[in-house]
Amino acid sequence: MAADIPLQSGQVQRALDWVRPDDVGLASERICRDFAELLVKAGQVDEAIAVLTPHLDRSWLLSVLVKLTEGQNRDERVLELLAPKAERARRARGEARWNFEASNAQDLQAQVLERAGRVDEAVRVLGADIAADRFLVQNTLTAYAELLQRNRHMDELRELGIGKHAHVGLPYYARALEDHGRSDEAETVLRRFIAADEWDHFRWPLIELLGRQGRFEEAIEVGRPTFDYHDACLLEGVIHLLAEAGRFDDALAILDERDAEYIDEHASWFHMNRIGLLSEAGRYVEALAYAKTLPTDLYGLTSSSAWILEQSGRVEEALGLLRADADVEAWEAAALLVRHGRADEAIDSMPSIADLRAASRWG
Repeated sequence: MAADIPLQSGQVQRALDWVRPDDVGLASERICRDFAELLVKAGQVDEAIAVLTPHLDRSWLLSVLVKLTEGQNRDERVLELLAPKAERARRARGEARWNFEASNAQDLQAQVLERAGRVDEAVRVLGADIAADRFLVQNTLTAYAELLQRNRHMDELRELGIGKHAHVGLPYYARALEDHGRSDEAETVLRRFIAADEWDHFRWPLIELLGRQGRFEEAIEVGRPTFDYHDACLLEGVIHLLAEAGRFDDALAILDERDAEYIDEHASWFHMNRIGLLSEAGRYVEALAYAKTLPTDLYGLTSSSAWILEQSGRVEEALGLLRADADVEAWEAAALLVRHGRADEAIDSMPSIADLRAASRWG
């Protein structure tokens, strides 16, 4: 967000004045979201809530409200705003209103109850909705599973994990077993469900479990049958798992097993991941050399190359590369300048808010 630049340099009022919406702007959900975020950063939480309130029939803005008010001592006010939305969501399925927009209201209500210290109430209310099928989307099941796992409600989690909602609940139940020192039991139940599941829902939680135990070769083999899938492919996940463990050579080896047809079909993904792995391994010269072999219009190539240059200490070259590419947004160069203590230069280089809005689809 462009206004973050003056905000980060301590110019709070300048940032607020720069982006304060007019009446037309207040009708725009995205402008109100951006302004509310800035208001919270400036400590004006009640004004941020007021800006968002007219738009709370939208699920994504309900999420923004909950996120922005976390730790701001406004939970009771947020619960008041959520209550009617959650009640309408409970009724929507029975009324066959599958397109009800605020389908996440129940999840968010439980989340705010939990953070307000009312965990048992959150479990009771959301659990009753799950048991009675008074919810619309799978995310509600996920929210319930996460709530149970965080708060060690093992009986309810086991019921969710191996019952009719196992496709969502089992990974959380298995992780809870592991966290309770019952890793063998977790592995057994995951392998049992994998053997019976033709859709490979349960391979990833087993891969993660094996990775946490340092059994990376086994983790790779669990994922390998999916590597050439178009859907449910676990290749990217396994590569990231290996990279996080510092096993860059293993990750590159798996990536380089892909054939020419796969690379052509996933060109940007393949090449950006290969550059990223080389960079994370500290092989900057090799990463830059590889980047120079690629088509210059490849999506993400300029930003990735600039990041490598920056990591190599070649900041001016990185800045020049970003500025020379008309497809790179101005904030990328500005963010680089801020990271290197050049906030004033970053502010001067940014286009005005009016120019940004004129160039956007929603301004």
